[in-house]
Amino acid sequence: MLAEIIAVGSELLTPFRQDTNSLFLTERLNLLGIDVGFKTVVGDDHAHLVSAARIALERSDLVVFMGGLGPTEDDLTREAVAQALNLPLRRDPDIVAKLYARFAKRRIKMAENNLKQGDVIAGAVPLENPNGSAPGQWLEGSVGHLNKVVILLPGPPQELKPLFDTQCMERLRVRFKDNKLFIAKRELRVALMPESECDARIAPIYKKHKEVQTTILGHAGEVQIYLKATAASEEAAEKLVSELSEKIEDELDDFVFSRAGESLEQIVEYYLEMRGATIAVSESCTGGLIGQRLTSLSGSSRSFVGGAIVYSDDLKTLYSGVPPLLIAEHGAVSREVAAAMAEGIRKQCNSTYGLAVTGIAGPKGGTEEKPVGLVYHALSDGKKTDVVKRLLPGDRERIRWGASQQALDMVRRRLM
Repeated sequence: MLAEIIAVGSELLTPFRQDTNSLFLTERLNLLGIDVGFKTVVGDDHAHLVSAARIALERSDLVVFMGGLGPTEDDLTREAVAQALNLPLRRDPDIVAKLYARFAKRRIKMAENNLKQGDVIAGAVPLENPNGSAPGQWLEGSVGHLNKVVILLPGPPQELKPLFDTQCMERLRVRFKDNKLFIAKRELRVALMPESECDARIAPIYKKHKEVQTTILGHAGEVQIYLKATAASEEAAEKLVSELSEKIEDELDDFVFSRAGESLEQIVEYYLEMRGATIAVSESCTGGLIGQRLTSLSGSSRSFVGGAIVYSDDLKTLYSGVPPLLIAEHGAVSREVAAAMAEGIRKQCNSTYGLAVTGIAGPKGGTEEKPVGLVYHALSDGKKTDVVKRLLPGDRERIRWGASQQALDMVRRRLM
């Protein structure tokens, strides 16, 4: 079975908003063995919406529309889908009554334009939306010579997600009960290996497994490998991805840090807790990014004790105990200063490990001797201090993220 998701809203075609609902819907549909073949974003234009709806209905078994069900003039999904299906809209008195009751409860006079939220495509089943004023709609039947399912959902995630889970999942399970296919997925994450090198090493492996769809995505300091297999049973699908995953892991060895899509900070946090260890950070060019990543996790206070953002030389001395003469002799961006920062913050915070980063994130400040992208990372436990020098590519944001990735991977490798 093939599904198509259409996100409606001109705001999704700007640099300021992005569609995240389709990620949620794809996950849910895959649980039912339904593959998503197309995702489309359409602005608030009636003709464009009608065209997109007709194309989707021609090529997909299930079409899900998100957004455009509100009360304003630019909410056009109901009207456009009805036109694409050559079906009339009818105003549902029960929905209208609930709308009046909703506004009366809030002691607000309902504007006339809210009534359009009661318009239902002929033959559709309204889907109650307890978290908003716009109900969804479920429609199934013949389009041409094919049987299709069309779902209209409100756009706000806090409305869409519970509505889909409570009113659409079971309907879809029953509707597509004869769909005997199951989908299994695996997400491997690889640290500090270029995408090209990763692919060169594993391509000879995954090319022999045509039954598993393999997708490789590069990110700063990380490669993500997505595996997806479809089979007649859940066990068979899982076996396909497991066999390929194991072969890829054997090839890449300890460069693979996650087998279920966990972030690097999650893995580091796991290792720290498993070892009963704590960590403190001293950050210069990353400006607190490492601490932010670690503290984004619930329960991180059990292993992350704190740290300091030491951008200036004076603060490197004050909070990380770096001798001023060391900075004067070697420069703030140096192997020696990074090591001193790591050991200094460890002592200052009384933690098991001290982690430090100092570098030049750019775009200014680089020299021939110390170019933009030069970063030193250090990790100390009081007995041993490791220092790694890296020359990271990219703009300021990419260098800072890559530096945080290298720092966290140092911790992971020490604790493995």
